[in-house]
Amino acid sequence: MPPDEPPTLTLRERKKREARRALAQAALRLTLERGLENVRVEDIATEVGVSPRTFNNYFSSKEQAVCAVVADRHEGMREALLARPAGEPLWASVKHAVLEQYSREGEPDRAYVARVRELMGQLALRGEFLRAHATIEQVLAETIANRVGGVDHLLCRLMASSVESAVRVAFVNWFTEGEPLLPTLERLLDELAAGMPTLTGGTEGKPDPNTTTPLGEPLC
Repeated sequence: MPPDEPPTLTLRERKKREARRALAQAALRLTLERGLENVRVEDIATEVGVSPRTFNNYFSSKEQAVCAVVADRHEGMREALLARPAGEPLWASVKHAVLEQYSREGEPDRAYVARVRELMGQLALRGEFLRAHATIEQVLAETIANRVGGVDHLLCRLMASSVESAVRVAFVNWFTEGEPLLPTLERLLDELAAGMPTLTGGTEGKPDPNTTTPLGEPLC
């Protein structure tokens, strides 16, 4: 079954997405400036020029709004994956979609990321932060299942989880070692696609690229 065409957003949908993004960015910015305990829903709404009631149409709490900058990556990744050519091997499509999403943002600012990491480690935000990552993983798994025709959803979830783990490892490596993010992420995704031959013994453990995975797609 061919994957769905990427959806074309209506003007109303685009405006709603822009409003949500503006509220999330304002929530994160104010929290970094003042601290979470010193930011109210009313402050975030005023920053964007909307009412608290409008804020509540998008978010159930200020904590959710702060972490939405992370969670909202799932939309870009979903759309990029659905836009890949129908005949392209699955791992290639996923890799290109992930790299496209993170290349849009450019190389992160190290000082800014350090502040965000510290913020997300606070107990009040940790639960929402983990839920945000779980949302990305869930949407990616559903999009993979959609692309390959709804086969084994357990394997789609495993693949999505592996991709998200590669993203986290690449980010930590970038943050601690200073190595460029995108080349590292691409290398990790290639290793996953090939069965991690570098770790398991060179080419000995590398699958035949002409075979198919349980998802019915060539590995690379």
